[in-house]
Order: sequence, then C-alpha cells, then structure tokens
Amino acid sequence: MANPYAGEVALVLDGKRHVLKLTLGALAELEATLRADTLVALVERYESGAYSTRDMLALIVAGLRGGGWDGDAADLLAADIEGGPLEAARVAGALLASAFTVPA
Repeated sequence: MANPYAGEVALVLDGKRHVLKLTLGALAELEATLRADTLVALVERYESGAYSTRDMLALIVAGLRGGGWDGDAADLLAADIEGGPLEAARVAGALLASAFTVPA
C-alpha cells in the first residue's frame, strides 16, 4: 500500500501494483533527465500545465526507480498502464505534489 505520508503513490503496470516515490536520488535523476535548472522550475512546469508527455514519463520512471523498480523509460513505454494516459498524468502530478507537501 502506498503511504502518502512518505510521499508514495501507487500505479498498476502490466497488472502489477508498484509504489512510486521521489527519493533524493530519483529527484537528481529527474533533474538530469529533464535538464531542469532547479526542482522549483520542474514544479512550476507542472503547476502551469506546461509539462510534456516526456516530462510525465520521466517523472513516473524516477518515481518507480525511487520505489525500487529496476526498469527504464523503454520498459515503461512497453507497459500497459492501468487507467491509460489520464491515470499516468494523475499519478505523475500526485507524485510530484506528494514529494513536497504533507497530506491533509
């Protein structure tokens, strides 16, 4: 079960539930992948709605890797995401928000 107090979010890939978490290492990987100057710039991209599918994919991969998954972007491209692109976008946004806020 995903623990929102630990910044965790769940996503089902190929019928298997995974826990995503943006650890410090995952955040560093995400910054490098997206060539973001700062984490604030990345958050602002999401808040303004100016993120791309590439941003969303990188965020989900970083979260999966932070949760212990050993795949990469190519593996995610080939995976069946339960709920499709809309669920992927929701999870990406929730993951980013949960990394920087405390649940209500």
